[in-house]
Amino acid sequence: MSEQENDQIDEQQLIAYITSKAKASEADVKLVLKHEMTFINNAQENASGEVEVDSDELVDYILKQRDVKLDELAVETILDLEMEYLMDQGVAGYVD
Repeated sequence: MSEQENDQIDEQQLIAYITSKAKASEADVKLVLKHEMTFINNAQENASGEVEVDSDELVDYILKQRDVKLDELAVETILDLEMEYLMDQGVAGYVD
C-alpha cells in the first residue's frame, strides 16, 4: 500500500474487519500488517514504478520474523482479508 492508499482507508476499520472474520487478535493483525509494510517498502519497483508482491514470498518473510507466533494459514488469512477489504474499498486489485 502506498501512503496515498493508506490515506484512503481507515486503519481501525481495516483491523476491525480482519479481526471480525479471522481467528486472530488485534495485536496479531497489526503485527502482520506492520511486517507486510516493511516487506513492501523494501521491495524493488518495476519499470512502471510499481511494486509487485509475490504472496508466497510475503508470507515466508512474515513467518520468519521472530515476533510472529502465527502459523502460515493464520498469516495468509489475515493478508487475504486485508486484500478483500482493500478491493471492496476500491484501492487494490490483483494483477494477472
